[in-house]
Amino acid sequence: MNFDFADESPKLFMLLWGLVAFVAVVGGLLLLLDVVPSWFARRREARLIAATAGGAPLPRQRKPRDGLFALFFLLPTALLLLVGLVVPAIRTLLLSFMDGGSQNWVGLANYRWMFAEDSIVRVLINTLTWVILVPLVATTMGLLYAVMVDRARFEALAKSLIFMPMAISFVGASIIWKFVYAYRGEGQDQIGLLNQIVVSFGGEPRQWLLESPLNTLLLIVIMVWIQAGFAMVVLSAAIKAIPADIVEAARLDGVTSWQMFWRITLPSIRPALIVVVVTLSIATLKVFDIVRTTTNGNYDTSVIANEMYNQAFRYGQNGQGSALAVFLFVLVIPIVIYQIRNLRQQREG
Repeated sequence: MNFDFADESPKLFMLLWGLVAFVAVVGGLLLLLDVVPSWFARRREARLIAATAGGAPLPRQRKPRDGLFALFFLLPTALLLLVGLVVPAIRTLLLSFMDGGSQNWVGLANYRWMFAEDSIVRVLINTLTWVILVPLVATTMGLLYAVMVDRARFEALAKSLIFMPMAISFVGASIIWKFVYAYRGEGQDQIGLLNQIVVSFGGEPRQWLLESPLNTLLLIVIMVWIQAGFAMVVLSAAIKAIPADIVEAARLDGVTSWQMFWRITLPSIRPALIVVVVTLSIATLKVFDIVRTTTNGNYDTSVIANEMYNQAFRYGQNGQGSALAVFLFVLVIPIVIYQIRNLRQQREG
């Protein structure tokens, strides 16, 4: 295949202008963040020098100026949130009450469709399964890893190996596990690790990703494999932060390792456990890459994020896709509120 620069020049120029605009915006923001504080600092220093030389009392920094200074830094973030989050959220909410072509209002028809269509109900059940199993299993495995490798001889190496899947993208991890689940007919050499193990024990190879609901559980394994390392790192840090005097006092009282875990370790790391479970729950609700890469949502494996993409971009049903997006947003809100309240209670306590 030949590449013609003349035919592709408009796209190349568009890409070039995009890069220039990106450099200009980011460079401008970095320049402002460097110049403006220095300018304020020089003005403050000049006033101090002038006041000291004239014998006058040192000027006090006025609060309104502090407010303007803070507003200068908050304004770009507020604008980005407005353009990138608030406006799209409002538009998506409005589209969820319209038909597929975004021309006519249909009221709550799209939301009734979500709970009346059998295939979408299957999607909701799959998503619920993901949200229940992934945080529970990944947190449990992360806690188990953290306790087992804590102060072990090869702790650094073990943690590095366990955390390594976090460095792989969801797409990359999905491709790896797709090879693990790969299938070839009987009598052929199996390239999939799982089928090879089954055949080695005298079993028959199976098309794992085609069998529902087993295929959903196998996709959940990928997410757990990735996120267990994150849970381990957070919980391991929390375990190491337990005061040594508490641990020594418990040992002097003659508690067993099992009692130490349930009565000392687990209560002490409860805030970290909540953070891990909340973070994994939100990440699981938004899962898209794994399902898209492995099964494309076929064979009853689709989840809300994947179905939202299908409805809006593949089938041209903007209203139904937007309704799924709004429903996903509604599911995330209680988790975020709980985390905010939990952090506030920890701060006040």
